[in-house]
Amino acid sequence: MASILKPYLCNNGPLILDGGLATELEAQGAVIQDDPLWSARLLQTNPQAISDAHYRFLLSGADVVTTATYQASVAGFVSHMDVNPEGARELLMSGVHLARESVRKFVSSSHSTEQRGPFVAGSVGPYGAFLHNGSEYTGTYAEEMSVEDLKVWHRPQLECITAAGADLIAFETIPSLKEASALVELLREFPNSKGWLSFSCKDGTSISDGSLFTDAVRIANRSTQLVAVGVNCCSPALVEPLLNSAESLLSPNLSWVVYPNSGEEWDKKQGWQNSGKSQDFITDLCHTWVKQGASLICGCCRVTPDNISELRHHLKRTGPCPAAAV
Repeated sequence: MASILKPYLCNNGPLILDGGLATELEAQGAVIQDDPLWSARLLQTNPQAISDAHYRFLLSGADVVTTATYQASVAGFVSHMDVNPEGARELLMSGVHLARESVRKFVSSSHSTEQRGPFVAGSVGPYGAFLHNGSEYTGTYAEEMSVEDLKVWHRPQLECITAAGADLIAFETIPSLKEASALVELLREFPNSKGWLSFSCKDGTSISDGSLFTDAVRIANRSTQLVAVGVNCCSPALVEPLLNSAESLLSPNLSWVVYPNSGEEWDKKQGWQNSGKSQDFITDLCHTWVKQGASLICGCCRVTPDNISELRHHLKRTGPCPAAAV
């Protein structure tokens, strides 16, 4: 996979990820905010809405679409849907199939001029996403779990996503070093797969469980299958200091992956506050991240197709490779 991505990056700048899938689904009328399965519910109830959202991100310029499986798991589907384990596995795999079909549609409609891509990233969220209690932003659950426990939990999801043919595995919003270690070890069981490892962070030096981001990067360095390590779903203002803190530790085989949220604040009663901040990092910070070596860039919560279009306008170019390529 690295050999595929590297020339793609060299030809036209960093890869642009898609934005907030749940944000886009909600903008089109989906009610998923308090659902324990979040956007993964629609894999069963409204798969067309997911396909349409993927397609809108592609039309806006995304080079990578991420599957609607962040909060999906075999156990979660069995618990919250009327399906058996085999049906749950089929639903998980359908997330990759929907994204793949959206890419095929996009390419065949002649909107794409790229020789390779767009790519499909299979989203694997933290165990805390299954708990549906916000603990993916603290990682406290890992204190009572072993690395082996976490590998056992994640294995069925990874089996489904790899079997369905995702181009990359997106380990997202990981809050703890222990869970990161489990995922790096588990990825070795799937030797033909590549991926990125992205952490939720609490400040400019630490991931969500309080561990140093530098230690998180050291864990990523252990893997020969990861193409990138970085941060997501944090304030965009934290990205630069986080990357600076670990700059000297990043393996030559890795790049940074960066996709913070819009910078707005989430309130359980009133929803997202300070609307409109999503433009700030699109226009002001993206070039800084590229200079720091980020080769996969975008945003997550509250980042829309319009933001993708603007990001592409600011970042895509022809000429020499960026400072660090996958």
